Amino acid sequence: MSRRRKSSGRPTAASPLGRAPAFLQPVSWFRRWLEEPQPIERLALLRLLVPLAVLGFLSSRLEHADHWLGSVGFRVPDLGGDWRQPLYLPPMPSWAAWAMAASMTAAGLALCAGLATPVAAAVFASLIAYATLADRLEAFTVTKLAPVLILSLCLSPCGARYSVDSWLRRRRTPHSVLPTTGGSGTIRFFQVFLVTMYSASGIAKLRGDWLTRQVLWTHLHDQYQTTAAWLIMRTLPGWSWWALQGLVLLFEVGAPLWFALRWTRGAALVIGIGMHVMIGLMFGPVIWFALLMASLLIATFLPERALRRLFTLGAGRDRPLRVPT
Repeated sequence: MSRRRKSSGRPTAASPLGRAPAFLQPVSWFRRWLEEPQPIERLALLRLLVPLAVLGFLSSRLEHADHWLGSVGFRVPDLGGDWRQPLYLPPMPSWAAWAMAASMTAAGLALCAGLATPVAAAVFASLIAYATLADRLEAFTVTKLAPVLILSLCLSPCGARYSVDSWLRRRRTPHSVLPTTGGSGTIRFFQVFLVTMYSASGIAKLRGDWLTRQVLWTHLHDQYQTTAAWLIMRTLPGWSWWALQGLVLLFEVGAPLWFALRWTRGAALVIGIGMHVMIGLMFGPVIWFALLMASLLIATFLPERALRRLFTLGAGRDRPLRVPT
């Protein structure tokens, strides 16, 4: 004779009493979205591409470190507590400026390779923050964003796979299991940051002249014009620039919606990558900002299947080592 378990009287997840109240359901949805497992490849790609884009932007400054951070070049003098200069950092001796430039480059490359990842990221973020504050005239979008982005990587397990750290860990413990997911909070931060940047830029354009004038066409005649921009302007008809300008506005203003909806995310990814490619080709020095934003876009929103294919060649090397018996 089979025995039946007595009901404990407690509400279960399937019962109405076990469900969260209606006013708490958005909170539950947000927690599920925030904690949804993310492939570790997203963090690995961010760790590789973000420092390279930042170092590329800084390359023209690093090769003149004594003028950039030292006392050789022009520096804004101490204004004595003026509100336009909330913090004054004195210039370095030339040897210290060159040492800082070398340390910044070494830390960025170590972060790319995943060597002592948290330490390299912390040092890289700190040095960039110092350089940005020391020479505010050379502080642009890339260097202003870089400390926050690199610090986010520092607080994530971005060196858990596809890195020198993971290779050394496998050498010490051959049978260790490598993670396939991780850093969900960090990935969500990058995604929210990216769509916020797009949306804020689009709203600023709407408040300007982008609905009434050919702003994009005039920008292409500015000092950032490249040979590619000149050729493209001579090839495309005049009306196409209105269409491109409208597409940019539609993409940026609605970015939170396009990337939130599953059936529009793929098209938004293609349009975003195309926009950054055009910016990099046609606006000269802005190429490093375009590469940084494209790196964030690809690493955080590329479909998981395509993302894992990027790491297929290195997958065999990233498996636990087997000890022959």
